[in-house]
Amino acid sequence: MKSISLNIDKALGVITKKQVNALEPEVKKAMSLLHEKTGKGSDFLGWLHLPSSIREAELEDIETAAGKLRKCEVVVVIGIGGSYLGTKAVVEALNNSFDLLQKKRKNPLIVYAGHNIGEDYLSELCEMLTGVKFGIINISKSGTTTEPAIAFRILKKLLEKNVGNEESKDCIVAITDKTRGALRMLADQEGYKTFVIPDDVGGRFSVFTPVGLLPIAVAGVNIRELVKGAADMEKATDEKVPFDKNIASIYAAIRNLLYRNGKKVEILANFHPKIHYIGEWWKQLYGESEGKDGKGIFPASVDFTTDLHSMGQWIQEGERMIFETVISVEKPDRKMTIPTDEADLDGLNYLAGKRVDEVNKMAELGTQLAHVDGGVPNIKITMPELNAYYIGQLFYFFEKSCGISGYVLGVNPFDQPGVEAYKKNMFALLNKPGYEKESKAIREKL
Repeated sequence: MKSISLNIDKALGVITKKQVNALEPEVKKAMSLLHEKTGKGSDFLGWLHLPSSIREAELEDIETAAGKLRKCEVVVVIGIGGSYLGTKAVVEALNNSFDLLQKKRKNPLIVYAGHNIGEDYLSELCEMLTGVKFGIINISKSGTTTEPAIAFRILKKLLEKNVGNEESKDCIVAITDKTRGALRMLADQEGYKTFVIPDDVGGRFSVFTPVGLLPIAVAGVNIRELVKGAADMEKATDEKVPFDKNIASIYAAIRNLLYRNGKKVEILANFHPKIHYIGEWWKQLYGESEGKDGKGIFPASVDFTTDLHSMGQWIQEGERMIFETVISVEKPDRKMTIPTDEADLDGLNYLAGKRVDEVNKMAELGTQLAHVDGGVPNIKITMPELNAYYIGQLFYFFEKSCGISGYVLGVNPFDQPGVEAYKKNMFALLNKPGYEKESKAIREKL
Protein backbone atom coordinates (compact mmCIF):
# COMPACT_ATOMS: atom_id res chain seq x y z
CA MET A 1 0.00 0.00 0.00
CA LYS A 2 1.04 3.57 -0.60
CA SER A 3 1.22 6.10 2.20
CA ILE A 4 0.32 9.71 2.72
CA SER A 5 3.33 11.94 2.14
CA LEU A 6 4.66 15.27 3.38
CA ASN A 7 6.41 17.92 1.28
CA ILE A 8 7.93 20.96 3.02
CA ASP A 9 9.91 22.39 0.08
CA LYS A 10 7.53 25.33 -0.41
CA ALA A 11 7.73 26.18 3.30
CA LEU A 12 11.45 26.87 3.09
CA GLY A 13 12.45 30.50 2.69
CA VAL A 14 11.34 31.99 5.96
CA ILE A 15 13.22 29.06 7.46
CA THR A 16 15.89 26.75 6.03
CA LYS A 17 16.33 23.00 5.81
CA LYS A 18 19.36 23.42 8.05
CA GLN A 19 17.17 25.00 10.74
CA VAL A 20 14.67 22.16 10.42
CA ASN A 21 17.42 19.60 10.94
CA ALA A 22 18.81 21.64 13.85
CA LEU A 23 15.53 21.12 15.69
CA GLU A 24 16.02 17.35 15.68
CA PRO A 25 17.27 17.17 19.33
CA GLU A 26 14.16 19.03 20.58
CA VAL A 27 11.87 16.79 18.56
CA LYS A 28 13.63 13.64 19.77
CA LYS A 29 13.24 14.83 23.36
CA ALA A 30 9.53 15.42 22.78
CA MET A 31 9.23 11.99 21.18
CA SER A 32 10.89 10.42 24.24
CA LEU A 33 8.47 12.24 26.56
CA LEU A 34 5.63 10.61 24.62
CA HIS A 35 6.99 7.08 24.39
CA GLU A 36 8.47 6.96 27.88
CA LYS A 37 5.37 8.66 29.35
CA THR A 38 7.45 11.18 31.30
CA GLY A 39 5.93 14.41 29.98
CA LYS A 40 3.00 16.48 31.19
CA GLY A 41 -0.35 14.80 30.64
CA SER A 42 1.19 11.33 30.42
CA ASP A 43 -1.97 9.86 31.95
CA PHE A 44 -3.66 10.52 28.59
CA LEU A 45 -1.38 8.66 26.22
CA GLY A 46 -3.65 5.68 25.59
CA TRP A 47 -4.04 6.78 21.96
CA LEU A 48 -0.31 6.37 21.24
CA HIS A 49 -0.39 2.61 20.60
CA LEU A 50 -4.16 2.28 20.31
CA PRO A 51 -4.44 1.34 16.59
CA SER A 52 -1.99 -1.57 16.88
CA SER A 53 -3.57 -2.84 20.09
CA ILE A 54 -7.23 -3.07 19.01
CA ARG A 55 -8.25 -6.73 19.26
CA GLU A 56 -10.36 -8.72 16.82
CA ALA A 57 -13.01 -9.30 19.50
CA GLU A 58 -13.41 -5.55 19.99
CA LEU A 59 -13.92 -4.94 16.28
CA GLU A 60 -16.44 -7.78 16.06
CA ASP A 61 -18.38 -6.39 19.04
CA ILE A 62 -18.50 -2.94 17.44
CA GLU A 63 -19.57 -4.37 14.07
CA THR A 64 -22.33 -6.44 15.70
CA ALA A 65 -23.71 -3.41 17.54
CA ALA A 66 -23.48 -1.35 14.36
CA GLY A 67 -25.41 -4.04 12.47
CA LYS A 68 -28.31 -3.78 14.93
CA LEU A 69 -28.39 0.02 14.72
CA ARG A 70 -28.39 -0.15 10.91
CA LYS A 71 -31.95 -1.53 11.15
CA CYS A 72 -33.01 1.99 12.14
CA GLU A 73 -33.91 4.61 9.53
CA VAL A 74 -31.88 7.29 11.29
CA VAL A 75 -29.15 7.14 13.94
CA VAL A 76 -28.46 10.19 16.08
CA VAL A 77 -24.90 10.56 17.38
CA ILE A 78 -25.01 12.60 20.57
CA GLY A 79 -21.69 14.14 21.60
CA ILE A 80 -19.62 17.29 21.56
CA GLY A 81 -16.03 18.09 20.59
CA GLY A 82 -14.00 14.93 20.12
CA SER A 83 -17.11 12.88 20.77
CA TYR A 84 -18.51 13.73 17.35
CA LEU A 85 -16.00 15.63 15.18
CA GLY A 86 -13.90 12.59 14.24
CA THR A 87 -17.01 10.64 13.31
CA LYS A 88 -18.45 13.47 11.24
CA ALA A 89 -15.12 13.98 9.48
CA VAL A 90 -14.89 10.35 8.37
CA VAL A 91 -18.56 9.92 7.51
CA GLU A 92 -18.73 13.14 5.48
CA ALA A 93 -15.51 12.25 3.64
CA LEU A 94 -16.57 8.73 2.65
CA ASN A 95 -20.34 8.93 2.20
CA ASN A 96 -22.21 10.40 -0.75
CA SER A 97 -22.25 14.21 -0.56
CA PHE A 98 -26.02 14.15 -1.12
CA ASP A 99 -26.82 11.26 1.21
CA LEU A 100 -29.61 13.26 2.81
CA LEU A 101 -31.49 13.24 -0.50
CA GLN A 102 -31.00 9.54 -1.31
CA LYS A 103 -34.35 7.75 -1.37
CA LYS A 104 -32.75 4.33 -1.11
CA ARG A 105 -29.72 4.03 1.15
CA LYS A 106 -27.92 0.96 2.44
CA ASN A 107 -27.21 2.50 5.83
CA PRO A 108 -29.13 4.76 8.19
CA LEU A 109 -28.96 8.51 7.84
CA ILE A 110 -26.44 9.75 10.43
CA VAL A 111 -27.37 12.99 12.16
CA TYR A 112 -25.85 14.76 15.15
CA ALA A 113 -27.07 16.31 18.38
CA GLY A 114 -25.56 17.47 21.64
CA HIS A 115 -22.90 19.55 19.89
CA ASN A 116 -24.83 22.79 20.42
CA ILE A 117 -27.64 24.23 22.55
CA GLY A 118 -29.73 25.42 19.61
CA GLU A 119 -33.42 25.28 20.43
CA ASP A 120 -34.44 25.57 16.77
CA TYR A 121 -31.95 22.84 15.80
CA LEU A 122 -33.25 20.39 18.42
CA SER A 123 -36.88 21.24 17.67
CA GLU A 124 -36.39 20.68 13.94
CA LEU A 125 -34.53 17.43 14.62
CA CYS A 126 -37.37 16.16 16.79
CA GLU A 127 -39.89 17.17 14.14
CA MET A 128 -37.99 15.12 11.57
CA LEU A 129 -37.76 12.12 13.94
CA THR A 130 -41.38 12.10 15.09
CA GLY A 131 -42.94 8.73 14.22
CA VAL A 132 -39.57 7.36 13.08
CA LYS A 133 -37.73 4.38 14.54
CA PHE A 134 -34.37 5.93 15.18
CA GLY A 135 -31.28 4.90 17.07
CA ILE A 136 -29.19 6.87 19.55
CA ILE A 137 -25.47 6.61 20.19
CA ASN A 138 -24.96 8.67 23.33
CA ILE A 139 -21.30 9.56 23.93
CA SER A 140 -20.37 11.12 27.24
CA LYS A 141 -17.84 10.06 29.85
CA SER A 142 -19.80 11.66 32.68
CA GLY A 143 -23.30 11.83 31.29
CA THR A 144 -23.64 15.33 32.72
CA THR A 145 -21.96 17.51 30.06
CA THR A 146 -24.63 20.12 29.40
CA GLU A 147 -25.01 20.02 25.62
CA PRO A 148 -25.22 16.22 25.11
CA ALA A 149 -27.18 15.71 28.34
CA ILE A 150 -29.93 18.09 27.20
CA ALA A 151 -30.07 16.44 23.77
CA PHE A 152 -30.24 12.93 25.21
CA ARG A 153 -32.99 13.81 27.68
CA ILE A 154 -35.14 15.22 24.85
CA LEU A 155 -34.40 12.50 22.29
CA LYS A 156 -34.83 9.65 24.78
CA LYS A 157 -38.36 10.89 25.56
CA LEU A 158 -39.16 11.14 21.84
CA LEU A 159 -37.82 7.65 21.09
CA GLU A 160 -39.89 6.16 23.95
CA LYS A 161 -42.94 7.91 22.54
CA ASN A 162 -42.22 6.58 19.04
CA VAL A 163 -41.54 2.91 19.83
CA GLY A 164 -42.36 2.37 23.51
CA ASN A 165 -40.17 2.22 26.60
CA GLU A 166 -38.98 -1.37 26.22
CA GLU A 167 -38.17 -1.31 22.52
CA SER A 168 -36.40 2.03 22.88
CA LYS A 169 -33.77 0.38 25.11
CA ASP A 170 -32.61 -1.76 22.17
CA CYS A 171 -32.17 1.37 20.05
CA ILE A 172 -29.82 3.15 22.47
CA VAL A 173 -26.09 2.54 22.83
CA ALA A 174 -24.10 4.36 25.52
CA ILE A 175 -20.39 5.04 25.15
CA THR A 176 -19.21 6.15 28.55
CA ASP A 177 -17.00 5.50 31.58
CA LYS A 178 -16.36 1.92 32.60
CA THR A 179 -17.73 2.24 36.15
CA ARG A 180 -18.65 5.83 37.04
CA GLY A 181 -20.96 8.65 36.03
CA ALA A 182 -24.61 9.38 35.38
CA LEU A 183 -24.69 7.77 31.93
CA ARG A 184 -23.03 4.59 33.19
CA MET A 185 -25.60 4.40 36.00
CA LEU A 186 -28.51 4.94 33.60
CA ALA A 187 -27.13 2.45 31.07
CA ASP A 188 -26.81 -0.24 33.75
CA GLN A 189 -30.33 0.47 35.03
CA GLU A 190 -31.94 0.45 31.58
CA GLY A 191 -29.84 -2.34 30.08
CA TYR A 192 -28.39 -0.35 27.19
CA LYS A 193 -25.62 -1.85 25.12
CA THR A 194 -22.45 -0.05 26.25
CA PHE A 195 -18.90 0.62 25.14
CA VAL A 196 -16.15 2.14 27.23
CA ILE A 197 -14.28 5.40 26.72
CA PRO A 198 -10.75 4.53 27.91
CA ASP A 199 -9.61 6.56 30.91
CA ASP A 200 -6.30 7.36 29.23
CA VAL A 201 -7.67 8.69 25.93
CA GLY A 202 -8.88 12.28 25.70
CA GLY A 203 -11.85 13.19 23.53
CA ARG A 204 -9.91 14.76 20.68
CA PHE A 205 -7.75 11.62 20.40
CA SER A 206 -10.69 9.20 20.63
CA VAL A 207 -11.61 8.50 17.00
CA PHE A 208 -10.01 5.01 17.12
CA THR A 209 -11.99 4.06 20.23
CA PRO A 210 -15.69 3.03 20.12
CA VAL A 211 -16.44 6.79 20.32
CA GLY A 212 -15.55 7.01 16.63
CA LEU A 213 -15.54 3.43 15.43
CA LEU A 214 -19.15 2.56 16.31
CA PRO A 215 -20.94 5.43 14.53
CA ILE A 216 -18.46 5.23 11.64
CA ALA A 217 -19.31 1.52 11.27
CA VAL A 218 -23.04 2.32 11.39
CA ALA A 219 -22.45 4.67 8.45
CA GLY A 220 -21.13 1.72 6.46
CA VAL A 221 -17.43 2.64 6.55
CA ASN A 222 -14.89 -0.20 6.80
CA ILE A 223 -13.47 0.41 10.27
CA ARG A 224 -10.89 -2.35 9.82
CA GLU A 225 -9.31 -0.38 6.98
CA LEU A 226 -9.46 2.80 9.08
CA VAL A 227 -7.67 1.08 11.96
CA LYS A 228 -5.17 -0.59 9.63
CA GLY A 229 -4.22 2.76 8.14
CA ALA A 230 -3.71 4.20 11.61
CA ALA A 231 -1.67 1.16 12.75
CA ASP A 232 0.59 1.45 9.69
CA MET A 233 1.13 5.15 10.41
CA GLU A 234 1.81 4.32 14.07
CA LYS A 235 4.67 2.14 12.85
CA ALA A 236 5.87 4.73 10.30
CA THR A 237 6.09 7.46 12.97
CA ASP A 238 7.58 5.38 15.78
CA GLU A 239 10.43 6.90 17.79
CA LYS A 240 12.84 4.43 16.20
CA VAL A 241 12.19 5.92 12.73
CA PRO A 242 14.98 8.41 11.83
CA PHE A 243 14.04 12.08 12.04
CA ASP A 244 14.43 12.73 8.30
CA LYS A 245 12.12 9.80 7.47
CA ASN A 246 9.53 10.49 10.17
CA ILE A 247 6.80 12.74 8.73
CA ALA A 248 5.22 13.37 12.14
CA SER A 249 8.55 14.64 13.50
CA ILE A 250 9.20 16.85 10.48
CA TYR A 251 5.72 18.37 10.55
CA ALA A 252 6.02 19.12 14.27
CA ALA A 253 9.47 20.66 13.74
CA ILE A 254 8.52 22.91 10.85
CA ARG A 255 5.34 24.15 12.56
CA ASN A 256 7.32 25.21 15.61
CA LEU A 257 10.04 26.85 13.52
CA LEU A 258 7.49 28.86 11.56
CA TYR A 259 5.82 29.86 14.82
CA ARG A 260 9.13 31.08 16.22
CA ASN A 261 9.56 33.12 13.06
CA GLY A 262 6.32 35.03 13.51
CA LYS A 263 3.87 32.71 11.75
CA LYS A 264 1.13 32.60 14.37
CA VAL A 265 -1.73 31.17 12.27
CA GLU A 266 -1.82 27.85 10.42
CA ILE A 267 -4.44 27.51 7.71
CA LEU A 268 -5.39 23.94 6.83
CA ALA A 269 -6.57 24.06 3.23
CA ASN A 270 -8.08 21.44 0.97
CA PHE A 271 -9.23 21.28 -2.64
CA HIS A 272 -11.71 18.46 -2.00
CA PRO A 273 -15.11 19.51 -0.56
CA LYS A 274 -15.69 16.13 1.07
CA ILE A 275 -12.91 16.70 3.60
CA HIS A 276 -14.28 19.93 5.10
CA TYR A 277 -14.90 18.26 8.46
CA ILE A 278 -11.39 16.83 8.62
CA GLY A 279 -10.41 20.48 8.96
CA GLU A 280 -12.95 20.93 11.76
CA TRP A 281 -11.57 17.88 13.61
CA TRP A 282 -7.99 19.12 13.08
CA LYS A 283 -8.86 22.55 14.51
CA GLN A 284 -10.02 21.02 17.76
CA LEU A 285 -7.03 18.67 17.93
CA TYR A 286 -4.44 21.41 17.61
CA GLY A 287 -6.37 24.31 19.13
CA GLU A 288 -7.24 22.47 22.33
CA SER A 289 -3.82 20.81 22.56
CA GLU A 290 -1.56 23.83 21.98
CA GLY A 291 -3.56 26.94 22.84
CA LYS A 292 -2.54 27.53 26.45
CA ASP A 293 -0.05 29.32 28.69
CA GLY A 294 -0.20 32.32 26.33
CA LYS A 295 1.22 30.19 23.51
CA GLY A 296 0.07 28.30 20.45
CA ILE A 297 -0.51 28.53 16.72
CA PHE A 298 -4.09 29.53 15.90
CA PRO A 299 -5.62 26.77 13.70
CA ALA A 300 -7.92 27.88 10.89
CA SER A 301 -9.29 25.99 7.91
CA VAL A 302 -10.50 26.83 4.41
CA ASP A 303 -12.10 24.94 1.52
CA PHE A 304 -10.60 25.79 -1.87
CA THR A 305 -11.42 26.84 -4.48
CA THR A 306 -14.61 28.04 -2.70
CA ASP A 307 -12.82 30.17 -0.13
CA LEU A 308 -10.43 31.65 -2.68
CA HIS A 309 -13.43 33.80 -3.54
CA SER A 310 -13.84 34.94 0.07
CA MET A 311 -10.62 34.49 2.06
CA GLY A 312 -8.24 34.39 -0.89
CA GLN A 313 -7.54 38.12 -0.87
CA TRP A 314 -6.56 38.14 2.81
CA ILE A 315 -4.39 35.04 2.45
CA GLN A 316 -2.64 36.51 -0.59
CA GLU A 317 -2.01 40.04 0.68
CA GLY A 318 -2.99 40.30 4.35
CA GLU A 319 -0.66 40.40 7.36
CA ARG A 320 2.18 37.91 6.88
CA MET A 321 1.50 36.02 10.10
CA ILE A 322 0.24 32.85 8.40
CA PHE A 323 1.40 29.62 6.86
CA GLU A 324 -0.60 27.04 4.99
CA THR A 325 -0.87 23.26 5.18
CA VAL A 326 -2.66 21.82 2.15
CA ILE A 327 -4.25 18.36 2.09
CA SER A 328 -4.19 17.18 -1.52
CA VAL A 329 -6.07 14.08 -2.71
CA GLU A 330 -4.17 12.57 -5.62
CA LYS A 331 -6.88 10.45 -7.23
CA PRO A 332 -10.64 11.20 -7.20
CA ASP A 333 -13.09 8.37 -6.71
CA ARG A 334 -15.21 9.24 -9.74
CA LYS A 335 -14.67 10.46 -13.28
CA MET A 336 -16.30 13.41 -15.04
CA THR A 337 -15.17 15.27 -18.13
CA ILE A 338 -16.11 18.75 -19.32
CA PRO A 339 -18.30 18.68 -22.46
CA THR A 340 -17.95 20.76 -25.62
CA ASP A 341 -20.52 23.49 -26.24
CA GLU A 342 -21.03 24.67 -29.82
CA ALA A 343 -21.76 28.31 -28.90
CA ASP A 344 -18.92 28.46 -26.35
CA LEU A 345 -20.42 31.60 -24.81
CA ASP A 346 -18.65 30.86 -21.52
CA GLY A 347 -15.34 30.45 -23.31
CA LEU A 348 -14.67 27.05 -21.78
CA ASN A 349 -14.18 24.97 -24.92
CA TYR A 350 -10.44 25.08 -24.29
CA LEU A 351 -11.20 22.78 -21.33
CA ALA A 352 -13.48 20.43 -23.27
CA GLY A 353 -12.51 16.79 -22.82
CA LYS A 354 -10.48 17.48 -19.70
CA ARG A 355 -11.44 15.90 -16.40
CA VAL A 356 -12.83 18.23 -13.76
CA ASP A 357 -10.09 17.04 -11.41
CA GLU A 358 -7.39 18.16 -13.85
CA VAL A 359 -8.75 21.70 -13.68
CA ASN A 360 -8.93 21.42 -9.90
CA LYS A 361 -5.31 20.25 -9.69
CA MET A 362 -4.15 23.22 -11.77
CA ALA A 363 -6.11 25.52 -9.46
CA GLU A 364 -4.32 23.85 -6.54
CA LEU A 365 -0.88 24.29 -8.08
CA GLY A 366 -1.61 27.85 -9.18
CA THR A 367 -2.81 28.74 -5.69
CA GLN A 368 0.26 27.25 -4.06
CA LEU A 369 2.59 29.21 -6.34
CA ALA A 370 0.67 32.44 -5.80
CA HIS A 371 0.59 32.07 -2.02
CA VAL A 372 4.29 31.18 -1.77
CA ASP A 373 5.10 34.20 -3.97
CA GLY A 374 2.90 36.23 -1.61
CA GLY A 375 4.97 35.22 1.42
CA VAL A 376 2.88 32.31 2.70
CA PRO A 377 5.00 29.21 3.49
CA ASN A 378 3.27 26.11 2.14
CA ILE A 379 3.31 22.55 3.52
CA LYS A 380 1.70 19.83 1.41
CA ILE A 381 0.21 16.56 2.63
CA THR A 382 -0.75 14.20 -0.19
CA MET A 383 -3.30 11.41 0.17
CA PRO A 384 -3.20 8.85 -2.67
CA GLU A 385 -6.99 8.41 -2.45
CA LEU A 386 -9.84 9.41 -0.21
CA ASN A 387 -10.63 6.11 1.53
CA ALA A 388 -10.79 4.68 5.05
CA TYR A 389 -7.20 3.41 5.00
CA TYR A 390 -5.63 6.76 4.11
CA ILE A 391 -7.92 8.70 6.44
CA GLY A 392 -6.75 6.37 9.22
CA GLN A 393 -3.18 7.22 8.29
CA LEU A 394 -3.93 10.95 8.18
CA PHE A 395 -5.67 11.04 11.56
CA TYR A 396 -2.92 9.17 13.35
CA PHE A 397 -0.25 11.31 11.63
CA PHE A 398 -1.94 14.47 12.92
CA GLU A 399 -2.36 12.99 16.43
CA LYS A 400 1.29 11.95 16.68
CA SER A 401 2.53 15.26 15.28
CA CYS A 402 0.29 17.11 17.74
CA GLY A 403 1.77 15.34 20.76
CA ILE A 404 5.32 16.03 19.57
CA SER A 405 4.56 19.62 18.60
CA GLY A 406 2.93 20.43 21.93
CA TYR A 407 5.94 19.23 23.89
CA VAL A 408 8.32 21.16 21.62
CA LEU A 409 6.14 24.23 22.24
CA GLY A 410 6.48 23.65 25.98
CA VAL A 411 2.84 23.01 26.91
CA ASN A 412 0.82 20.04 28.12
CA PRO A 413 -0.85 18.85 24.90
CA PHE A 414 -3.34 16.66 26.75
CA ASP A 415 -5.28 18.99 29.05
CA GLN A 416 -7.79 21.76 28.35
CA PRO A 417 -8.23 23.86 31.52
CA GLY A 418 -9.53 26.86 29.59
CA VAL A 419 -12.61 24.96 28.40
CA GLU A 420 -14.08 25.12 31.91
CA ALA A 421 -14.23 28.94 32.08
CA TYR A 422 -17.44 29.38 30.06
CA LYS A 423 -19.09 26.46 31.89
CA LYS A 424 -18.60 28.06 35.31
CA ASN A 425 -20.14 31.32 34.10
CA MET A 426 -23.02 29.52 32.38
CA PHE A 427 -23.81 27.42 35.48
CA ALA A 428 -23.72 30.53 37.65
CA LEU A 429 -26.06 32.42 35.30
CA LEU A 430 -28.45 29.44 35.24
CA ASN A 431 -28.43 29.23 39.06
CA LYS A 432 -27.20 25.64 39.08
CA PRO A 433 -27.22 24.21 42.63
CA GLY A 434 -23.77 24.56 44.17
CA TYR A 435 -22.96 27.74 42.22
CA GLU A 436 -24.76 30.23 44.49
CA LYS A 437 -21.60 32.15 45.37
CA GLU A 438 -20.47 32.38 41.76
CA SER A 439 -23.99 33.34 40.68
CA LYS A 440 -24.06 36.27 43.09
CA ALA A 441 -20.60 37.44 42.03
CA ILE A 442 -21.27 37.30 38.32
CA ARG A 443 -24.60 39.09 38.62
CA GLU A 444 -22.91 41.89 40.58
CA LYS A 445 -20.32 42.13 37.81
CA LEU A 446 -23.06 42.35 35.18
